[in-house]
Order: sequence, then C-alpha cells, then structure tokens
Amino acid sequence: MTTRLVDDGWAAELEAALAIENRNFCVISPFLKKLAVQRTLAHAPNPIRVVTRFNLADFADGVSDIAALRNLLAAGAEVRGIRNLHAKAYIFGEKRAMVTSANLTEAALTRNHEFGLVSEDREIIAATKAYFEKLWACGGLNLTVQQLDDWEQTVAQYLAEGAPPNATGRLDDFGATGAGILDLPLSSGAIEAEQAYVKFLGEGNNRVSLSFPVRDEVESALCHWALTYPANKRPTAVKDGALMFISRLTSDPRDIIIFGRAIGMKHVLGRDDASAAEIKARDWKDDWPRYIRVHHAEFVAGTMANGVSLNALMDELGHDAFISTQRNHASGEGNTNPYKAYRQQAAVQLSSQGQKWLTGRLQLALARHGRLPQDELDQIGWPTLPIEWAKN
Repeated sequence: MTTRLVDDGWAAELEAALAIENRNFCVISPFLKKLAVQRTLAHAPNPIRVVTRFNLADFADGVSDIAALRNLLAAGAEVRGIRNLHAKAYIFGEKRAMVTSANLTEAALTRNHEFGLVSEDREIIAATKAYFEKLWACGGLNLTVQQLDDWEQTVAQYLAEGAPPNATGRLDDFGATGAGILDLPLSSGAIEAEQAYVKFLGEGNNRVSLSFPVRDEVESALCHWALTYPANKRPTAVKDGALMFISRLTSDPRDIIIFGRAIGMKHVLGRDDASAAEIKARDWKDDWPRYIRVHHAEFVAGTMANGVSLNALMDELGHDAFISTQRNHASGEGNTNPYKAYRQQAAVQLSSQGQKWLTGRLQLALARHGRLPQDELDQIGWPTLPIEWAKN
C-alpha cells in the first residue's frame, strides 16, 4: 500500500491508473475540457460517474466545455452537478485514488503547477470514494442531452452579443446546492484554444501610426464583439473557441501590431452577416459584411505602441510562426516565408508555437500598460442580434 505526493506529470498518472483499472471510474472536477475528456475516454473506462459544475458562466468563460459533457454522455457516463464545487479527485475502482488540485483539463494535466497525492492505500481510497458518494447523492438527477442543447443555446446567445457584463445574470447555475457540503471558493481556469488566428484590421493603403489610440480603433471597427471578413469569403474555418488575436496594420515602422484578443465563434449564415442598419452606420461593412463574432475581448490600454509586433514574432519563429509555413517546411514544398504567408489575407492561423509566443508577449503588454476599461467598451455599445436569432 503506497501513497505518493505528486507535483508534476498528472496526465501520465491518470493514464497509468486507467491502464491498471478502468472499471468504476469516478471523477470530481469542477472544470472539464474536451481534449482532457477525450484523453480519458481513450482508455474506455466503464462505468463512469462524474461530479462537476453546471454553472453556465463557466462555459461562457471558457473554463469548462459543454462539448466535454457531450463526449461523456456519448460514452455512457452519468454526470451530476454541484454548485460551488472546488474539490478534485479521481477514483479508479478499489485500486487507486488521486486527490489533486488538477481539474480534468489539458492545462491542469500537462502544463499547470498542480499538487496532490496518488494512493493505493485502502483507507484513503475508501475515504475518497465516500466523499464522492456524498457529492453524488446531493447532485440530483443525471445530466441529459436536452439540457446540454438548452445550455448551448443560452450560452451562444450571450456570447454572440459580445458577452456584455450587465447580462451575466441570465447565465444560471443548474448545479444542486449540495446541502451539508462545505462551500469553497472557486478556482480559476485558462482557456485552451484548439485554433489561434491573427485577424488583420486595416489595409495596406490604410495604415495608422503607433500613436493611434487603441480605443479609437475599437470604436471604429467594433472589434470587441465582431471581426469582419470580405463579402466574397465567409470565414468557415474558424471554430467555436478559437483564440482571435486582433491586430492593426501600422506605419513608421511598417508592421502589424496585435493590440487585443478575444474568443471567436464559428460563422453562422444569416446571424453573422452585417445588417442593412449596420452597413448604413459604417459603410465599409458593405465590402466587409461577414462576421466572426467574439466575446470576452480585452485590449491593451493606450496606443498601438503598447501592443505586440507581428514582425517580431515572425523574425523569432520563422517558418514556425504559422500553420501553413510550418506545414510547408515539413513537407519540403510551398512557401515557408512567414512574411509572404499572410499577404492578401484577412487573417492568418498561428502554429502552436506562435500561439504560445504571442500569448506570453500580449500578457506582458496587458500587465505593463493595463486594459482598456470595461466602461469604455460599454460606452461603445454592444450588438443587437437579428430578430430570428434573438431569444424569445
């Protein structure tokens, strides 16, 4: 009977335990992400019971995935929700238990600094299982696909409106109260993006100086709730949850400055086409009427000079900056020059290295210069959805 303290390699610990025992798998995890759930389901655990959170604000914030819950139900899992859940534990039948700070997310399993224990001690396994059963009994009815459909619609509606803070009250928490269970504070989570793009604002003959105010660009482009694409090219490649880095073509020096980021939504025909009123308000939308709606946008305060240079990214990473140039280099065919890869494009998809590089640099810029205040975004305003997409 062994008990080990663990501060690294939680993905390997999870997979090793499932290889030993994949029956009667029980999970306590406030946040669930699709890739981590898929990693777990690859070991075909059966049966599966999961206690998590059903707070729609978590799904809107990107710290937990409705898609992860769908995958679990498709695999035959039973899932229940508890409000204010903070504990994390994984129980592998009667053979092993993991009590940890790690949620069932790729960030927690592979990147974050997480700490806990892995035990084969019968008393620890039994105590952990007893705590799970206490939560399970308080969790009420099992989750259904119909509930997920309803939640997805509610969250999509909220995000499509730009996720205005004054509307968060309609994002309900459907978890059980967990009577008799101590309420604990929530933990924060990081968004894990399967895709990341740099979206370009402006054209080669319409550049701004580094002294141009970020707020003026946001107010002009309304990029806090939508990024526009040309009429002849619908942005169908962008998936829900894509990380959209927002940039502006600049002069003196000639560059592209990333001054913000947001979370993208896949393009939906009709909903994501500029209305006649929107085109009248900004006539340039006649040529750029296709939307990728975004939410949870944040922008560097001040001027474009406070943003991050795309030239610096390309100079440092070379062909590893973008998906296309990285792929061409690996195949030995096609363009591998990042400076040529984005020409005549409305956006360019980043490689995983490019996403990591840009995330780090923009985070430093936000910390150094601050964020454009929320009240200024509120003053600029939020969108009104087409009536057929508005919630009754």
